[in-house]
Amino acid sequence: MSSPRPAASSYAAVLRLPHARRTFGAALFGRLGYGVVSLSLVLSLAAATGSLPAGGLFGTEFAAVSVVLAPARAGLIDRWGARRALPALALPFASALFVLAACAHAAAGTPRWLFAVLVAAVGASCPPLGPTMRALWSAMAPDDAVLQRAFSLDTVAEELIFLAGPLLVVAIHPVPGLVLSGAVIAGGTLAMVSSPAARLIAPVPKETSAPLRLLAPEGAGVRRAAAAAFGMGVCLAAVYLYVIAAADRAHHPAAAGWILAAQSAGSALGGLLYGRVRWRLDAAARLPYLLLVMAALVAVTAAAPSLPVLGLCVAVGGLLTSPTLSTAYLAASRLAPEGTATRATTWANSAINAGSSAGGGLAALLVDRAALPVCFLLAAAAPACAALAARGRTSPRGRGREPLRAAGAGGTQQGAAGEDVPGDGGTRPRSAAGEDVPGAGGTQQGAAAEQAPGVDGNPAPTLSGT
Repeated sequence: MSSPRPAASSYAAVLRLPHARRTFGAALFGRLGYGVVSLSLVLSLAAATGSLPAGGLFGTEFAAVSVVLAPARAGLIDRWGARRALPALALPFASALFVLAACAHAAAGTPRWLFAVLVAAVGASCPPLGPTMRALWSAMAPDDAVLQRAFSLDTVAEELIFLAGPLLVVAIHPVPGLVLSGAVIAGGTLAMVSSPAARLIAPVPKETSAPLRLLAPEGAGVRRAAAAAFGMGVCLAAVYLYVIAAADRAHHPAAAGWILAAQSAGSALGGLLYGRVRWRLDAAARLPYLLLVMAALVAVTAAAPSLPVLGLCVAVGGLLTSPTLSTAYLAASRLAPEGTATRATTWANSAINAGSSAGGGLAALLVDRAALPVCFLLAAAAPACAALAARGRTSPRGRGREPLRAAGAGGTQQGAAGEDVPGDGGTRPRSAAGEDVPGAGGTQQGAAAEQAPGVDGNPAPTLSGT
């Protein structure tokens, strides 16, 4: 499945790409807000209403609205381009969060319906910084090896952000956390679109924008990748709850935090190592194998005789988390119909979030009704079934990679990847999400538009890569 890594392979090479550090730094800064906003929203509204269940319901509303409308927001990026679409989402998002924080701070006399309206506005306008950043990685990377390392680096960095976010909420306060989230996401978005690299995602006229129909034959590849992502979401959310239950039954509840931290560390390490390998099989072909190995590792956890052994099994399983999720995103983008890569990978991200919600709910029903070994085996069944759903021969887009061109005001400009960019008098610009990419087994010329939404890599059920 793989070949030896060339000596020149390096994550430093990713950060040496033109404008990469500036763009990636701005995107990570903005995405830090997503690590803060969910917990801040639940806790601040629970305090404002005097009801933790009410706060939980508002958190569920935020997640549901964000996930349901995620493909539509990704469509705006495909259609309008990054420099226009991202600020158009980020500024209303921040404004709604600021008003929500003010209402939560006032608390007294604020009706719950107003909270519900504001939460819906926040969820509807989340700017998709993760998908956009991966589109830009695709445009800037000169070949598939660098692109794969860029995706791995991005995935691991985002996972660390989602680990740090709740710590910020604890360090400050939930209501200031809402303000911080809005300011950080808006500021990161504006800094990101100010980079010259943002021009690489150019607007596409509505009449030439292709639809993405998951149930149609051309959507089969995206559908399989989304099914794989759903299975992983179910598994990760279930394992998260079962680890907490196992630690509690062993009379060492604090051990759950250490075990889950080890799982996240394993995921980060696995993601970095995975990105250094040059694979012969493309992402869609690798995905079922990764899912089956993940299922086997979770199943082995069911036989753990003690809490330390269980922790070791969970940590080893974490090595497959980031690689499997990032491969699902890559497969979705690789098999997406022309001009729909942003929406395709957003569907995969939405599937992870939906699977996480479903897995968490199912695990909550089972944890007190079945033995923990049985619960872990059922959790392992999710990626195993997803592996079957991910199998199939779906032809990737057939054209080779072409140089990505961005819109200019006229004449010739330099694009973020270093190539000349025609102005209005030159070639019609193409969307970064509309370029075709080769498989992982070879290098072709041009910039790819293979991109994926943000992956949080978290075992906990949470919004990822919004």
